[in-house]
Amino acid sequence: MLGKTIVPIAVSVANKLESPFLEGLTSSNRATIFAAASQRRARANSVAVHQGDPADYLFLIARGCARHFYLTPEGKKIALFWLRQGQIFGGSALLSTSSKYLVGTEMLKDSWLLLWHRSRIRALASQFPRLMDNALSVATDYLTWYLAAHASLVSDSAEQRLAQVMVTLAQGFGHKMPSGTCLELTNEQLASAANVTRFTASRILNRWQRNGAVEKTRGHVLLRSPEKLVVTRG
Repeated sequence: MLGKTIVPIAVSVANKLESPFLEGLTSSNRATIFAAASQRRARANSVAVHQGDPADYLFLIARGCARHFYLTPEGKKIALFWLRQGQIFGGSALLSTSSKYLVGTEMLKDSWLLLWHRSRIRALASQFPRLMDNALSVATDYLTWYLAAHASLVSDSAEQRLAQVMVTLAQGFGHKMPSGTCLELTNEQLASAANVTRFTASRILNRWQRNGAVEKTRGHVLLRSPEKLVVTRG
């Protein structure tokens, strides 16, 4: 669950936060926007947004990372888009008519969130039209990602999909180390992201470990040599 509301983020921190949602805004504009936000702590594995709830808040990840997911009518959980620091979720709160969150959003590690009530963020978007432009750009990025994911799903092999997931997540969420890029992910999480079974993901990762592409430890995968991952079409 979300923690208690605390003092809004300091202006000095707000000016340093890189976010597509704030692109093109002046320091003064950003200070006004951040002053209107609340800041909350969200624990790892907690759900910040529940699918189907009223879209009353827009969130921005000030620190940490998250992931969208969808629950089917049968209760199956489908992992979707991953979100890194600086990205927003709950964008439906910007719509002119009240709506519901289409997907859920869960935190992947202990994080800090900024949030604005729907009435407040819509007022800010009227005051600073660039916010709405940026939100539309973010929505376009999501559509691009989903198109790529769907194309991969229908045309790539399991190994190609897993390789693409590894490279993409390493670029967005990995921790750079002298020996490679470390991802805090389990086999199950990687399998879900690539839409393969956990057994298939484990088998492919074992093969990559033998050829030196990755190094596995419990809950972590070190991407050592991305060029050794199979990315050609089968």
